[in-house]
Amino acid sequence: MGSAERAPKRPKGSIETLPSGALRVSVYAGIDPVTKRRHYLKETIPAATPRASREAEKVMRRLQTQVDERRHPRTNASLSQLIERHLELAELDETTVRTYRGYVRNHIEPLIGHVKVGAVDADILDSYYAELRRCRGHCDRRPFTEHRTKSSHECDHRCRPHACRPLGASTIRQIHFILSGAFRQAVRWKWVSVNPMPTGKPPAAPKPNPSPPTAGEAARILSEAFKDPAWGTFVWLAMVTGARRGELCALRWSKVDLDRGTIVIDTSVAQNSRAKWLKDTKTHQHRRLTLDSETIALLREHRASCDETAAKLETKIADNAFVFSLSPDNAVYLVPDSVSQRYSKLAARLGIDTHLHNLRHYSATELIAAGVDIRTVAGRLGHGGGGTTTLRVYTAFVSEADQRAAAALYDRLPRRPEQLSERERIMRTPRAPYEAIAGKLCAAIESGLLSEGTSVPPTQQLAKQHGVSEGTIRRALELLRSWGLLDGSRRILTVH
Repeated sequence: MGSAERAPKRPKGSIETLPSGALRVSVYAGIDPVTKRRHYLKETIPAATPRASREAEKVMRRLQTQVDERRHPRTNASLSQLIERHLELAELDETTVRTYRGYVRNHIEPLIGHVKVGAVDADILDSYYAELRRCRGHCDRRPFTEHRTKSSHECDHRCRPHACRPLGASTIRQIHFILSGAFRQAVRWKWVSVNPMPTGKPPAAPKPNPSPPTAGEAARILSEAFKDPAWGTFVWLAMVTGARRGELCALRWSKVDLDRGTIVIDTSVAQNSRAKWLKDTKTHQHRRLTLDSETIALLREHRASCDETAAKLETKIADNAFVFSLSPDNAVYLVPDSVSQRYSKLAARLGIDTHLHNLRHYSATELIAAGVDIRTVAGRLGHGGGGTTTLRVYTAFVSEADQRAAAALYDRLPRRPEQLSERERIMRTPRAPYEAIAGKLCAAIESGLLSEGTSVPPTQQLAKQHGVSEGTIRRALELLRSWGLLDGSRRILTVH
């Protein structure tokens, strides 16, 4: 009979008494795959806890069990293998899959792609997110030169010392969503029993900050763009419809009804590096937009120009040809990245810091400023959620529109009553006997019945005359002094 199989050695732990009297339990959990440093699971037992020593022993056994479970996961698959299988089976838009694969290739595989699925926990995730926030290039903290190209070249100002820059919060959140989706599948497939992602803490979502061009900037942009009428029409349509660049690149004449003044947006041109293809819209919505008379006239002129160019080259524009194209028969759509680059160069020539997507913001904010309701704005932009996205992105502009609404309401309200000074109020509607007496004396002084430099009658005489107490008279005279009509010796001063 063979020798008994040796049981795996349990990880060691320690219990340390802190200066506060609390007990800190530490259990060695291996090497952190991101920082490459020794990693410990730690937990503190308050000193006031009864039987703290026994509690600490229980905690240490629990942490040791957690480490054991990590060392014996249900699968040997790595995180990279899990994500690859998840992306193969996930029902995602092709553009989204390409974007996710880029994040996996650049930011997941180099750092934690080799980690076993069963070993991923909150500690690894926190360390991983911290590294993403440190440097998007994932350098090893040693200085080096970032060259403009990997091929042989002579260095110039574009080759500079590496400076660590954090990965954007929105990108880190996208990576978190990739990992979350993969681990949800891992639980379904029974690769792991617990999804560790809810314990991770990605950065908060950045607050939307749309920066549409001002009315003056928009006018300058259009003036420059219309030096090429076709390009000017593209920029104009982007302003008035708020359509995405890919949607305008994919717009066909068959989707334009100039008689009814409508266009239908149901397709988009997607681009990932050199790869380009036609696809559904971002939110998979088909939307019909009504056009104004000026836009209809522009599109008629643009169609006439396209027909004229095609006729000169002995071809014609087909019904399903693209509205915007560089080919004579409009059979080839514009490339979204090229459109963005052309717009950015146009803005740079004008000294305006903006980009093409801001025209979408321009359309939205102008509609909101005009009093159009959020659901209608959301429908024109193709936002999902029935206006939730629109409201979240354009909250500041909705607030401005609300302020304008308040101003408009104010203009229709009756004017508020005139605000009187305290002296004027007492002269018109005294509320107490001493105020009434002060008002009568003030009127006598201002009319000249009581002349400047003379003294007012004695307190006792005034009290008898007005049928009040002497205290009431003293309060009335004090009020006259505060108005600058009497001095300290009760003489009447100059009336201004």
